[in-house]
Amino acid sequence: MSTPRSNLISPVFLGMPGSWWTGIALTGGIAALSLWLSHTQVFSDMGLSALTLAIVIGMVAGNTVFPRVEPYTSEGVEFSKSRLLRAGIVLFGFRVTLQEAASIGVAGIVLDAVIILSVYGLAMFLGQRVLKLDRQTCMLVGAGSAICGAAAVMAMEPVARAQAHKVSVAVATVVVFGTISMFLYPLLYPYLGLSEHAFGIFIGSTVHEVAQVVAAGNAVGPLAAKVAVVEKMLRVMMLAPFIMLLSWWIQRRRHLSGEDGATGAPGLPWFALGFVAVVGLNSLGVVPQQVAEALVQLSTVLLAMAMAALGLRTHASAIRRAGTAPLALAGMLFIFLLVGGYMLNVLAAYWGQTPVS
Repeated sequence: MSTPRSNLISPVFLGMPGSWWTGIALTGGIAALSLWLSHTQVFSDMGLSALTLAIVIGMVAGNTVFPRVEPYTSEGVEFSKSRLLRAGIVLFGFRVTLQEAASIGVAGIVLDAVIILSVYGLAMFLGQRVLKLDRQTCMLVGAGSAICGAAAVMAMEPVARAQAHKVSVAVATVVVFGTISMFLYPLLYPYLGLSEHAFGIFIGSTVHEVAQVVAAGNAVGPLAAKVAVVEKMLRVMMLAPFIMLLSWWIQRRRHLSGEDGATGAPGLPWFALGFVAVVGLNSLGVVPQQVAEALVQLSTVLLAMAMAALGLRTHASAIRRAGTAPLALAGMLFIFLLVGGYMLNVLAAYWGQTPVS
């Protein structure tokens, strides 16, 4: 009997089982497609970033053609999901500077910190006590809503030790409610009694994704767009200290309880430390602007590859088993961001205009 044609060509074009370069090529191809689509008129107007598109394309492929090539791509896909993810988060630090943080004022800095802590705390309480969700899902949805959407979910994944389908579900909730915010906020602007500057801070401190912040801010006005992006980047910059403190706390609890046979002092995630170092380096102005911009683009590519790998590892059946509870949790957090965030922004605007003796 002759050998099937597909079995003859697979080793030639896909490499031997266990090789990593074919997996890198696969996630890189999905990342390239998502980057191209994110710059098209349709997806740009919708505020869908390359990261969001990469995980969607990855999930489609993961539930159709990927199982056939998985034996030949598994190592490269895992490399993208772990190592490239962390490298992308480190380089993400070239998006922000300490000078940008200072330009927003003390009120804006405190506002972001309060919103991050309150949203994450609310996610853990409502998720576990009310909706009976597992701790990992609450951590992922809480971080995505509180800080910077999909990037925060991905950064939380190694800390929470979450499964791929839980990360995908959390990213999906960010996409849903972040998209709603992108269209809703400009409609609310004439009725909330905030100046364009204050409304920009409101957008930047409460909307999920950077791309969604840009879209919502531009729909209000140029000043709102500029202020919203600065406020949002300040919120992004808080990702690293938040992840480091949370990781330290979790590992301390695991160490004290003897979980996983943990020994020694609690550690901190190196990628979070790298993020802080890159922000500091970027703030010094020693990196040429063109180089910094290229590294920002590289960060987007690496994170898109990680998203693609995550999507490839996500099965539709696992998402169905997750049910509607994660979406309900994200919806509750969205309402808090909208209503509670507005009240906090009103207080911040008053504080910023009132001299403190």
